[in-house]
Amino acid sequence: MKLSSLQDTFGTKRPNSAAFFERASHTISGGVNGNLRYFAPFPIIFEKADAASLIDLDGHRYVDYLLSYGALMLGHAHPEVLNAVQRAWTEQGTSSFGATHPLEMEMTDELLALYPSFDQVRFTNSGLEATLFALRLATAHTGKACIAKFEGHYHGAHDHVLQSVNPTADLYGTTQAPKSVPESYGTPDYYRDHTVILPFNDWEACERILTEKAGQICAVIMEPLLSGYIAADRAFMKNLRELTTQLGIVLIFDEVKTGFRIEVGGAQAFYGVEPDLTALGKVAGGGFPIGVVGGKRAIMELSSPLRSPKKSEVVFHSGTFNGNPLSIAAGLATIRYLKQPGNFERIVANTHELRSGIDALAKQYDLPFQTLGEGTIFNVMATREPIGHYRDLGKNNGQLRLALDFLLMDNGVYSKPLNRFSMSAAHGPAEIQKTLDAFEKSMAALKQDPLA
Repeated sequence: MKLSSLQDTFGTKRPNSAAFFERASHTISGGVNGNLRYFAPFPIIFEKADAASLIDLDGHRYVDYLLSYGALMLGHAHPEVLNAVQRAWTEQGTSSFGATHPLEMEMTDELLALYPSFDQVRFTNSGLEATLFALRLATAHTGKACIAKFEGHYHGAHDHVLQSVNPTADLYGTTQAPKSVPESYGTPDYYRDHTVILPFNDWEACERILTEKAGQICAVIMEPLLSGYIAADRAFMKNLRELTTQLGIVLIFDEVKTGFRIEVGGAQAFYGVEPDLTALGKVAGGGFPIGVVGGKRAIMELSSPLRSPKKSEVVFHSGTFNGNPLSIAAGLATIRYLKQPGNFERIVANTHELRSGIDALAKQYDLPFQTLGEGTIFNVMATREPIGHYRDLGKNNGQLRLALDFLLMDNGVYSKPLNRFSMSAAHGPAEIQKTLDAFEKSMAALKQDPLA
């Protein structure tokens, strides 16, 4: 079996997606409104969604595990989300006030109850904006200009964090002293020079680097689970919290992927570790754009206009659509659903059932696949070796995983090639069985005709 043959078959079966992408590529840069949406030979173009399913322009139906990159915790168009949005629109009469409204306080109360590390919050329109604002607060709080981030961690598409997200082996340096490698063409050298790269899950090296450079570092920003599915060691998290406190460094959890998905209270509830600041997104908007920064009062209040009449003494933060009624209403409906007894636990149990089935099939067909993750997120790794940090991903057979993805798409399962899998309340026994059937057909094909 050749990967190119699978891609050819993929293209032949989706002529409408192919034609649409060809047309779009002339007027939309690269044919996509986000580089992560592209994959070769062309991305599938979807026109409809239903609960846990996507339907493309060629009429193919897929069980959806992309779920808008994990944002749709209840699936597509969940009745409680639809009702909440319609009610907000009807009662408030608008999609945006550009001003404060009562639902903002309702959401704030819910977040403060779920996240003990939150004394105050501010709403943004995306996870990117949330991490950007959190770093601005940390810089103001400490007076230091450098940040520290972990190799392989993604915090949105702004310059200071687009460093060493997917660095290559020829550039990333040693594990004891990782180098800052720009992820994007056009990133000013300032951000490379003001970003300290840390090795994930390597406490000895991490402690040494932070201690040596504490005088320069305003914050450590991290995904508690790298890419949402590679967990930090519990001792590592505890040590990091203690050291950053000791060194006067702000600890920021980027829980855009993990918030409400590892536990309802996020990865910080899972680990029992409270950061100084947290960035949330995705699930918090129930399918609508949102971001949240929450954290300690002494830091959050640096952005308060009540703090000083001088702009030079206040951290600027604003946005026309911050906390807009529709995003807040959808997010509230989602959070309140997840808080109802048994609802979140049911999604976790279904995730475990699916993962167990995939792992059993890999064993049955003697193929080097394993699932990896926590809560309602996981990924399928094409290796039998343990994965604990970014450089371990080099053990993953990307071509084999890509072949599996194309076979899965042909068998009605979609997560976007090489992407993680997210579960939702809409994934029930029928979806799980269909998915396992697709995995079995795909693995049987790989076993019968191995990847050349």
